Amino acid sequence: MSLKHNKKRNTAFLYETLLKELTKSVVNGETQKKWQIINLMKEFFSADTNLHKELVLYKSLNETSQLAPQTAEKLVYEIRLQHNKLDKKKIFSEQSALIKEMNVALSKSVFSNFVSNYKSLATIYQIFNEETPTKSRVLLEENILKKLTSEEQEEEQAMEPIDNIVYKQFVQKFNEEYNDKLCQEQKELLNKYIASFLDNGIELKVYLNEELSRLKSEVKESMKLQEIKEDEDMMEKTKTVVSLLEGFKEKKIDKEMIEKVLKIQELTREITA
Repeated sequence: MSLKHNKKRNTAFLYETLLKELTKSVVNGETQKKWQIINLMKEFFSADTNLHKELVLYKSLNETSQLAPQTAEKLVYEIRLQHNKLDKKKIFSEQSALIKEMNVALSKSVFSNFVSNYKSLATIYQIFNEETPTKSRVLLEENILKKLTSEEQEEEQAMEPIDNIVYKQFVQKFNEEYNDKLCQEQKELLNKYIASFLDNGIELKVYLNEELSRLKSEVKESMKLQEIKEDEDMMEKTKTVVSLLEGFKEKKIDKEMIEKVLKIQELTREITA
C-alpha cells in the first residue's frame, strides 16, 4: 500500500527531529544550539499549542502496547474522534512557522534525520489524514491495533528516544574513556539527562534522588567486604565515594556531575559483581 506521506506535516516527526538535534547538541557540547532547540520546543510544543495537542494523540498510539483487543479498538476510535476536533488550519499554521524556524536556526538537513519510529509515525499520520481512502485507513488501523496489542518490552520502548546513532556516539565517547559497556542504570541516567532539557529536570531529579540513595547504600555495604576492610587505601577511597554521593544532593545537576555518577555506577557494579 503506497500512500503519500509529507513528513514535514507530521507533527510527531517534527518533534522527534528536534529531539534528535537536541541530543546531538548535548553530546557534542554545543550549548548555543542546545538552547536554540529547547526554545523552539518550548515555543511550539508547550501545553497551550495545537501542535502539543496533536502530539499527545500521536504519542497515545505510538507509545502504547499490551492492551486487550477491545480496549485497543476503543483507544483508536477515541483518538480519531479527538483528532477530528482539532483545528487543522491552526495546526498547519504552527507547523509552517516551526518549519521556517528550523530551516533558519538549524538547517534543511535536519529533516533527513533518522527517526527510529518513523514507520509507525507515518502510519498514524495517514490515519489522521482526512484524504486517506477509507479502505487504506482501515488497513492502517489494523497495523496500529497489532502494535497496541503486542507484547513489546516496556524497557526497550523507554530507551527508544535516544537509542540511535547519536546515543551510540555518546556511548562510544564514554566507552573510550572508561573502556566498558554501559549498564542499564547508566543508560537510564543518560536518558533522564537528555530528557531533562525539556521538562526542567523534574524526572531526572526524582530518578537521581533514588539512584544516589541506592548507590550510597551499596557503597556502604561494600565497606563490610573483607578485601576492602583489610586494604586501608581502598577503605579511604570508598569513604570518599560515600562523601561524594552525599554532597551531590546539594549540587546543581550538570554534565560534570552526571559523568561522576556514571563512574560511581560502574564502580558499584564492579563491587557487587
